[in-house]
Amino acid sequence: MIEKMEQSSGNIIGYKMIGKIKKKDYPPMVTELEALVAEHGEINLLMDMTDFKWEKVSAWGSDAKLGKEFRKKVNKAAFVGDKKWHNMAAWLGQPFFANEIEYFDIEKSEAAWAWLQEA
Repeated sequence: MIEKMEQSSGNIIGYKMIGKIKKKDYPPMVTELEALVAEHGEINLLMDMTDFKWEKVSAWGSDAKLGKEFRKKVNKAAFVGDKKWHNMAAWLGQPFFANEIEYFDIEKSEAAWAWLQEA
């Protein structure tokens, strides 16, 4: 499941990745991102991976399409997690997902939001 986070406002939006992500989880997020881009031009995105388990193979195409569609529209992306591989996923996603990506340990999630708000 992909759940929008309450802290989202303006051109900054956050999502919590929960459990196993499926292909059907992407369309609502894409619709929200399209609306934000239409309104603001570019966005800053936070992805909280602390409850993320895995992405089903059937969702990989939707994930890749998301990156391709929004790559030049996501100025900053903050990945928040609590596992070493979360940091690696953020690092690997940089060329495909956003102009700038930073990883934050869960204890520093407030710093992630602050980083996204910086001009």
